Amino acid sequence: MSDVENKSSIPTADAATIAADIDVEVAFALPDRQQIVALQVQQGCTAFQAAELSGIAAQFAEIDLSTMKMGVFGKAVKPHDYVMHAGDRVEIYRPLIADPKASRKARADKAQAVSK
Repeated sequence: MSDVENKSSIPTADAATIAADIDVEVAFALPDRQQIVALQVQQGCTAFQAAELSGIAAQFAEIDLSTMKMGVFGKAVKPHDYVMHAGDRVEIYRPLIADPKASRKARADKAQAVSK
């Protein structure tokens, strides 16, 4: 048998099968604990679907996927509209405890008072 014949006898994956699944991650973090779940999803999967499929909500009582905001690599997305791409990481965001502008102003005021 020649090398060409030998190679053709090796089973190959269907091109549609190769393109059907993509690798993504879903992440959630608390101050003391974080979890990143790697999984394969079908092309066309939304960020919300990836979060559901990851099972991460079962690991954290705080997660309510229907109400929590999500992003991909730090950029906010609409979970039901954003279509995942290979290598994307969905981040599930916790609600803010304090207004960032008010916190920043309070720190600046405190620093200014200390320096006087």
